[in-house]
Amino acid sequence: TGILTKDFMTTILTQGGIIAVCTMIAFHTGLRTGSAATASTMAFATLTLARLFHGFNCRADASIFKLGLKSNKYSLMAFAAGLILLNAVLFIPAFHGLFLVADLTLIDIGWIYLLAFIPTVLIQIYKVIKERVK
Repeated sequence: TGILTKDFMTTILTQGGIIAVCTMIAFHTGLRTGSAATASTMAFATLTLARLFHGFNCRADASIFKLGLKSNKYSLMAFAAGLILLNAVLFIPAFHGLFLVADLTLIDIGWIYLLAFIPTVLIQIYKVIKERVK
């Protein structure tokens, strides 16, 4: 059987679509509250953080609750490293020019973290429901 089965492609498109929608919401939120630079920064940060969170979704077909969050220490270390690097880009002014990011308010940061976490919550809810149906 090939790796790109119909079910796998559906999963990729659905999960990617959820992340894309949350990224676009972050962009539009940034446009409403700030400039185009703020919107781009919020979209960049939301997509980056959502992909870091999504690593936990990709570990297995089982939910995080069944696998246990601490069952893969390397996954946690990679997440922590990515989080540190993203926050360095967002919070250290010396990196702003290098990465072309705008200054963000704490409310903007809150939106980024919320919108980046929503896809993981939805995917994990789906996995829990799927486990209970089996």
